[in-house]
Amino acid sequence: MANTAVVDSAQSMLDDLRGRYLTFNIGEVSYGLELYHVIEIIGMQPITKVPNLPDYIKGITNLRGRVVPIIDVRLKFGQPERDYDDKTCIIVTTIDDMNVGLIVDEVSDVITLDEQASAPPPGFGAASADRYLSSIAQVGDRVVMNIDIVKFFQNDLPQ
Repeated sequence: MANTAVVDSAQSMLDDLRGRYLTFNIGEVSYGLELYHVIEIIGMQPITKVPNLPDYIKGITNLRGRVVPIIDVRLKFGQPERDYDDKTCIIVTTIDDMNVGLIVDEVSDVITLDEQASAPPPGFGAASADRYLSSIAQVGDRVVMNIDIVKFFQNDLPQ
């Protein structure tokens, strides 16, 4: 009976997070990540480089005893590299029981979107960043491009 309560509680927490996104910026562009994939936001950490990886995989860091791979979102999207500053941070995400850190220029806020506020991405081709998107939403005076985290990581994580 107690196990059922735990499952019900976990499902209730997931339901509370549905439609909520953590937004962040890469340059002037706003992106969103489904909040239930976000573990925490941390400042920049020492990163150990790992040889023979794509440039956008910056390496690994030790986060409270767990080795976490770190990906620079700016570089993954083909944007020019820039120096990290006091707004640069790492969003620690989880996918398939693995934590992965995403370096972003700046975290913005948490938004709630209903399905009517979002539209599918336009589809500019396999080489464009939109292949990682789940939807695009108008939020006030800005457009937020919501990342499909499974597609975003599909070539970077073990299958």
